[in-house]
Amino acid sequence: MEYTVTHDDLGTHLDWSLEGVTAHEVDWFWSNMEKCFILWHPEQHETLSWPVPPVHGNPIGAIHNAPQTWDDGRRQDLYIRFEAIEWLKPELRDVIAHDHVIIAAGLGFGDEALEKADPMGYRLHQWSKSDRGITGKSSALPTRIPETVEQGKIWAAHCAQEIGNWEVFLPQLYRLYKVVTDTRRNPCSDMTVEGKGRNAYYKFISA
Repeated sequence: MEYTVTHDDLGTHLDWSLEGVTAHEVDWFWSNMEKCFILWHPEQHETLSWPVPPVHGNPIGAIHNAPQTWDDGRRQDLYIRFEAIEWLKPELRDVIAHDHVIIAAGLGFGDEALEKADPMGYRLHQWSKSDRGITGKSSALPTRIPETVEQGKIWAAHCAQEIGNWEVFLPQLYRLYKVVTDTRRNPCSDMTVEGKGRNAYYKFISA
């Protein structure tokens, strides 16, 4: 994996490239995170659960509980919801420049977070096919809860480990689960978008 980290007024951004991983495999990953969340970051992730599971063909509105401990030592029992592109403020949509997109809203910590409609911030992951695999960009976009540059660096280190581990396990795991044809147990959604920035919209998904 190759990557660079930048910071701007919107937040922290990780531009990355992977070899041997397809865009479709990453599409599949987001609806099947419980199968591999610990593999995604073995040192910091715990077991993932879905209080609101994704539906085959449309993960929007799905909520997962993703307990994890970052390099700062703070354990986060975090609830995260997949958002529609149009739910995001226009200035945040400006970062969309790739062909596939997933938007994850940090709702908060503990069960009470399930009742909140105002996210603390967002993680926007996007990716496109390349000659050797995929290229992408992952962005931490704080809104209700500000993040310092130092906090952004801690997130970027965590995110780089996650994205890099896709090269290690994702192609093999995707192939193993092809035997499971029941989409209730092995869902997938095509995260392709048309357009860029504020004009981007999902090609195959309706909010």
